[in-house]
Amino acid sequence: MKHPLDKHEVQRLSIIMDYFEEAIKDIVQPSLRREGFSSVPDVTWACVGGLDSLKKELNRSIVRCIKYPEFYKKFGVNMQAGVLLFGPPGCGKTLIAKAVAHDAGANFIHIKGPEGLNKYVGESEAYIRRTFARARLNSPCILFFDEIDALTTKRGMEGAWVVERLLNQLLIELDGADQREGVYVIGATNRIDVIDDALLRPGRLGQKYFVPLPSANERHSILKALICSQRKPVSCTVDLDAFARRAECNNLSGADLASLGGRSSQGSFG
Repeated sequence: MKHPLDKHEVQRLSIIMDYFEEAIKDIVQPSLRREGFSSVPDVTWACVGGLDSLKKELNRSIVRCIKYPEFYKKFGVNMQAGVLLFGPPGCGKTLIAKAVAHDAGANFIHIKGPEGLNKYVGESEAYIRRTFARARLNSPCILFFDEIDALTTKRGMEGAWVVERLLNQLLIELDGADQREGVYVIGATNRIDVIDDALLRPGRLGQKYFVPLPSANERHSILKALICSQRKPVSCTVDLDAFARRAECNNLSGADLASLGGRSSQGSFG
């Protein structure tokens, strides 16, 4: 504004709803996210190839519960139990958790396995308490424990006394479903056999979903999702369906397929 407005022009000025809508997109950041502890991931279901049945289950137990809580309360359905994703490494467990948070529009807190362990007495338990307290402040929030087996090893094993104290605190927090309303816990592991049985009972991480290696059709979907998300130019001569059904692709995980796509620019794709 190089020239000041006159009296009549000032009287015609007004703030409209479009200004608020535009400002809230990029300019104004929620204060609870400024510390960088929580965020809303940009991973969508389009980035996850296959696993249609698992998508439906998570949509029913988490996404719709966050979007339409009044319906669940009306029928007295409590979906606060945690979810455990287990299966071979590289099958997209972390990607699924981020896609759930994005679809639900919920905050996402990512706990990376052993970072909660501390050799000083009481620090590990305090870390778990702070994590759940911040999740309650950011509700609705999805609390994702990656490589949760590092924090929940079976009790009684030699040298596991630090993990036992942390596990006991985690069990207490998971039991307080009435105190963590709006906080949904998802764990991911490829070693479900080493997790303490107390964590796997109903009411804690009672909903267990196996994330398998992709089938031929799912490998095709994963390759399409990788190409679309990475915006790679692909020749019309490339037949992704035929490539996904090749014997060499059997038992390849999603991470393996992503690695193939990453090397395609160097001539290793197909």
